Amino acid sequence: MNLSISKYLNSYTEAAPLAVFRIGFGIMMFISIIRFWLNGWIEKLYITPKFHFSYYGFEWVKPLGDFTYLLFIICGLAALFVAFGYKYRIAIITFFLSFTYIELMDKTTYLNHYYFVSILSFLLIFLPANTYFSLDAWKNPKNAFQKIPRWCIDTIKLLLGIVYFYAGLAKLNSDWLLKAMPLKIWLPSKYDLPFLGDLMQQEWVAYAFSWSGMLYDLLIPFLLLYKKTRLVAFLAVIAFHVMTRVLFPIGMFPYIMIVSALIFFSPQVHHRILKMISSWLRIDKSKFDNKKMPYRKPAQRKLILSVVTVFFVIQLLFPWRYLLYPGELFWTEEGFRFSWRVMLMEKAGYAEFKVVDAETGKRFYVDNADFLTPFQEKQMSFQPDMILEYAHFLAEHFRKDGHKNIEVYVDSYVGLNGRKSTPYISPDVNLLNFADSFERKTFILPFEDEIKGL
Repeated sequence: MNLSISKYLNSYTEAAPLAVFRIGFGIMMFISIIRFWLNGWIEKLYITPKFHFSYYGFEWVKPLGDFTYLLFIICGLAALFVAFGYKYRIAIITFFLSFTYIELMDKTTYLNHYYFVSILSFLLIFLPANTYFSLDAWKNPKNAFQKIPRWCIDTIKLLLGIVYFYAGLAKLNSDWLLKAMPLKIWLPSKYDLPFLGDLMQQEWVAYAFSWSGMLYDLLIPFLLLYKKTRLVAFLAVIAFHVMTRVLFPIGMFPYIMIVSALIFFSPQVHHRILKMISSWLRIDKSKFDNKKMPYRKPAQRKLILSVVTVFFVIQLLFPWRYLLYPGELFWTEEGFRFSWRVMLMEKAGYAEFKVVDAETGKRFYVDNADFLTPFQEKQMSFQPDMILEYAHFLAEHFRKDGHKNIEVYVDSYVGLNGRKSTPYISPDVNLLNFADSFERKTFILPFEDEIKGL
């Protein structure tokens, strides 16, 4: 066993696939940053709001006022430098830190694909993505290598496989497969789509999409790995992600996944892609074809492999942390984030907060619009950790206004996947008696139904 692992770790392959991946990733990220800016989302999501929801342990990460624009500029330039392979190590570290900071500024904006970009950029820090077809390799031939360790390519394949396979496992639940929820709610709203609008009204289409989506996620990593099915699988990747982009407003994620899937193709395919780029940019690609392989000192190599190994152990185990909590995951959302549960539920809530003077019994109700944007209020209303954080914010705010002996209560109702809206948080519980933590949130009322599955 150890001999096989050692043999694998010492095997080499062409660096071209990693170079193509680096270029595609950097360009996609640069376009994403530009798109975010042009849509006015920096102002809308990070500067306009009076209050920002924080991730537990990262309360210190806050928007930087007008300097938030500078943060996006740094992130965008870093992405461009990654694509060019210029000052790569500094560029990818800068991109990882700036993008992750942006992601952590407000929990309201959480998306699975932001998390994917963040952990992928962290992984790229430890991969020699600039040793071939890069400005770094062009300027310093001593650091130019045509061959790299095989595991450097395979780690990206593994990460993509985890994302897809875990997303497929998450779809093995009764709401998704037996009730076609939430697609049965979402698809009929697409009535205005050319050619597809009428089809989206059919119930069987929601079931077909649910089952095919589950099978796609579970099987696509293996179909991409197998040479005989790779081309058909890649065409399925294109079809699947183009369709999701047409149906749902999920930004650049479909294009990122399409470009990323190219990593599964043989080095010959990537050499052809690089030749095409060379002809466009009038670059002599042969300058990079030196047959050289990099050498790392044993201690450095061991450190890198150790970090990458720990990284993947975390990626494999972290999505299962929800098993440590009782209750229905979709209801409590304890362990829901960062687990590749993509677009699995339609959840809507209502939350009215009551501030009480514990001594006099005097009370008043809070107008959430005084502190939150409509998007923030919508997301907060059905996520218990955000409800708790907002309650503590209200207490702090009104204490500064001179109120004493404050208690905060909430009248909260939530509907999940077409079910009738029911009480969510006990209205008799003073939320200030609870602090945000990884412990179970006992103030969440029980789910009145059952969703079977993983």
